[in-house]
Amino acid sequence: MTQKFQKVLCYVIVLMIVFSPSYVFAQTYPNKPIRFVVPSAAGGSTDTIGRMIGQKLAPSLGQTVIVDNRPGAAGIIGTEVIAKSPPDGYSLLLAPGSHAINASLYRRLPFDPLNDFDPVIHVCTLTGVVVVHPTLPVRSVQELITFARVRPGQINFASAGTGTVTHLTGEMFKAMTKIDIVHIPYRGSGPAVIDLVAGQVSLMFTSMSGTIEHVHAGKLRVLGVTSAARSPLLPNVPTVAESGVPGFEASGWFGVLAPAGTHKGIISKLNMEIGRVLTAPEMLERFRSLGATAVGGSPENFGAFIRGQISTWGTSVRASGVRID
Repeated sequence: MTQKFQKVLCYVIVLMIVFSPSYVFAQTYPNKPIRFVVPSAAGGSTDTIGRMIGQKLAPSLGQTVIVDNRPGAAGIIGTEVIAKSPPDGYSLLLAPGSHAINASLYRRLPFDPLNDFDPVIHVCTLTGVVVVHPTLPVRSVQELITFARVRPGQINFASAGTGTVTHLTGEMFKAMTKIDIVHIPYRGSGPAVIDLVAGQVSLMFTSMSGTIEHVHAGKLRVLGVTSAARSPLLPNVPTVAESGVPGFEASGWFGVLAPAGTHKGIISKLNMEIGRVLTAPEMLERFRSLGATAVGGSPENFGAFIRGQISTWGTSVRASGVRID
């Protein structure tokens, strides 16, 4: 191969890259505002994380990122909006952990949780906690299990509602420890925590956000964390798996999804820019204050994670016996 031919070949390759669809998309996208659908009401942790990302992503992309709250039906309403949006990169979804649960919980969904979306990036995981009212005479997960086994059906646990992460984490705990505790569903985590603090219910499997202040104030007692690793906010509190329930892991999470068919050049650009946002020191601190851990990674890794979550939560849904038409 002559030196002249090598130069011509290099020139041709450069032209192919520059004029390839992926390169063109990456260079011209975005050229108008982006809608970022948050499938929950304003004010909750989902909304907070969505706005955190939107505010930091806008200057990075050079376009306004409009947070569009579409609450209702365990996130299904907002998720359907994105499933039926054009795959042009201008409509994105902040998908919560319920996205994986709904795949098994609902007999019919207006979308396919896997095939109607392209994964962009895994944003974060949320550390869950097992908390009890101080009047319950247990100080560890093992003590809770022992106490419940000799009192079948006498201990109740609150949740944010039937089929939520807080409910199905409790069902997973019941199945893996073979105890009988009674589920009390509420309309959201807020009312459930209020009744737990008041002693109307005894136990809850919930996120650290919204409960950690009650733990520090002595109004609730934390027995363990439901994540795979201990939390830096509660370094002395063991995981449930460490506490004699090997293999137990249940955490909330958030990630970004785009409509299926979105160009790979756009997906790559969004993954890169959101990944940069997630590693900013101020974002890491905000996540930490919410009991969350930034994740990041490739779209492929996030897709594999979602498939694993659908399988995991499907087991808990079947164990609970709950199905919604």
